[in-house]
Amino acid sequence: MFNFTEEQIKRYARHIILPEVGGKGQAKLLQSKVLVIGAGGLGSPALYYLAAAGVGTIGIVDYDVVDFSNLQRQILHTTERVGTPKVESAKKTLEALNPDVKVITYNTKINKNNIMEIIKDYDVILDGTDNFPTRFLINDACYFAGKPLVSAAMLRFEGQCTVFDFRKKEESPCYRCLFPEPPPPGLVPSCQEAGILGSVGGIMGSIQATEAIKLLLGIGEPLVGKLLIMDALSMDFRKVKLRKDPECPLCGKNPKIKELIEYDQACEVRF
Repeated sequence: MFNFTEEQIKRYARHIILPEVGGKGQAKLLQSKVLVIGAGGLGSPALYYLAAAGVGTIGIVDYDVVDFSNLQRQILHTTERVGTPKVESAKKTLEALNPDVKVITYNTKINKNNIMEIIKDYDVILDGTDNFPTRFLINDACYFAGKPLVSAAMLRFEGQCTVFDFRKKEESPCYRCLFPEPPPPGLVPSCQEAGILGSVGGIMGSIQATEAIKLLLGIGEPLVGKLLIMDALSMDFRKVKLRKDPECPLCGKNPKIKELIEYDQACEVRF
């Protein structure tokens, strides 16, 4: 039985009165661990809401520093922190919001040599990165580790989100069921090249946090086998079914990928 303090009862009151959460669910959140890779446009709102929800341990992976161009959408950071490592800035913001939360920072670039060690102790992984090589690496690592992965992306006025629940590898599709390999360089522009409406990150990051909380509590219907697509200009949301590809090189019937592959920014394989 989890003994809440008076302050915690007040802080989480709106959760505790939800039948789907209650005191038992809130206690579970406080004992849960979530890792967010990327403290930028997606990671910022996701991290904020995870901390506000009382997720007990939150890991943050990022190797960049705060830049003026980040402040239009990366709400964890402030003008006075320009030049500060993003993980340090994020940690300060989250600890000021909720002292219940233990924040662990990894001021490093994710690669095939460190990712398995970093993700191993977390219950759910959130991908808030902005490039294909890293997305593929995170997908593959979570698949091998059997970790549920909440993946989102955004560009201009559009966003998308899905969940790969690798606790059930036989049932869940993976990122490679959508894209077997990274696209050729230059085919898909980056946010730096094409732009992004800042609030789109807020919406998609909040959806990521919601999906993570659902996974932690075992409630609702996570976006497993579904790709949620949002168009902010028309404010249309639609879901597309994602099917497990029997020919998928990672999770198909005859997988060809049996160890981590690392692509460089030109999307070439590095061994």
